[in-house]
Amino acid sequence: MLGILVILLALGVLIWLAYRGVSLLLLTPALAVLAVLASEGGPLLASYTQIFMSATGDFIIRFFPLFLLGAVFGKLMEASGSALALAKGIIRGLGPRRAILAVILSCAAMTYGGVSLFVVAFAVWPIAAALFRDADLPKVLIPATIALGAFTFTMTALPGTPAIQNAIPMPYFGTTPFAAPGLGVISGAIMLALGWLWLERRARALGPGYGAEPDIIEDDDRALPALPVAAAPLVLVLGLNLIFTFVVIPRLETGYLAETLYGETDIGALRGLWSTIAALTFASLALVALNWARLAESFSETLDAGAKSALLPIFNTASLVGFGAVIASLSAFTLIRDWVVTAGGDNPLISLAIGTGLLAGMTGSASGGMSIALATLGETYLELGQAAGISPELMHRVTAVATGGLDALPHNGAVITLLTICGLTHREAYRDIAVVAVLIPVVALVALITLGTLFGSF
Repeated sequence: MLGILVILLALGVLIWLAYRGVSLLLLTPALAVLAVLASEGGPLLASYTQIFMSATGDFIIRFFPLFLLGAVFGKLMEASGSALALAKGIIRGLGPRRAILAVILSCAAMTYGGVSLFVVAFAVWPIAAALFRDADLPKVLIPATIALGAFTFTMTALPGTPAIQNAIPMPYFGTTPFAAPGLGVISGAIMLALGWLWLERRARALGPGYGAEPDIIEDDDRALPALPVAAAPLVLVLGLNLIFTFVVIPRLETGYLAETLYGETDIGALRGLWSTIAALTFASLALVALNWARLAESFSETLDAGAKSALLPIFNTASLVGFGAVIASLSAFTLIRDWVVTAGGDNPLISLAIGTGLLAGMTGSASGGMSIALATLGETYLELGQAAGISPELMHRVTAVATGGLDALPHNGAVITLLTICGLTHREAYRDIAVVAVLIPVVALVALITLGTLFGSF
């Protein structure tokens, strides 16, 4: 019992201090070592160098190309004006009468195409503010509207999304970014439809009126690319991902992967990662070619900024994985593991959803919680799924969607950043974020598990 209390206390302190801005790079190794000391008095330096750093390094080795390419692609979209042009084009097309839907779809289009949600929030906020003000809609709904489009269905549910939340399960389950496409589309549609209905209902309940103080928004008067040019790189990410996944890579001769030099693996474990890497690379090159006149002057600075912006997210996430590996090495974790694995009764999908969802909520990170869960229990879940006749593709999709709900609790970094951008507090705007980014994704998860249990993966 003492060991379990130590683990729960370590997680609680991690949440509390992370919420107050203490760096995860410092918190995770310190709390991991303290947990070892408090629970078992084991070898502290060995726990740090051999367990924590090994798990941290393994995560970076696997996923650094995705973080790097995703960050560079997002920065290029921002610097070229493509992100802003896309948002303006969608909003202009739908008009002020559909202001809420226009903001949702503009965010969704960019995040589904591989643009960082932070870039999306900064790009869409000034347009959303102007549109809501013109439509006389409450400002307090803007954060939830952006969150619905950027934080939910495009990150976890829709097949083919290059988001890291969709990439992390691939090496564990041997799947691709297009795992369980039909179920992914259905669960994504549930999030979009229910979230949109909730926001429209809230707008009617709150009544007209933007808010008291007008926002000071600088007008971006850059010469923006045409809408087709702005959208082309996003379409390429998805299209190339599909082509590489199902056409190009399966035709490659990859028998050499079985050699020790290449990790004694096979293409099934790497196809999804290779497809996403190739798609982001070629889409970035196309983006540069289409927008060279707009990027030429600051091209080096843009690439440098994109590369640097990838470092903190991947090291934060990898440090959480290292923390989880140390916690998993404690004898008391066996009791927690056994409870999580049996929590769903005869349905491994339920225990998988509970385990990954709770860890995502505790860490305030979908990718962090997912990585901890799969690093410690991935093989167990896969064996349970295979024994129950559940496809790895379905387990992939459940894992991704499960971490996309509780991760958006108040201490989540993206939530805090979004509220800061919009100049609002948790008290003013978090209620609606909680509904569209926490409650409704959980409803979609229940529907996903139910349909997957009844009909299997499709």
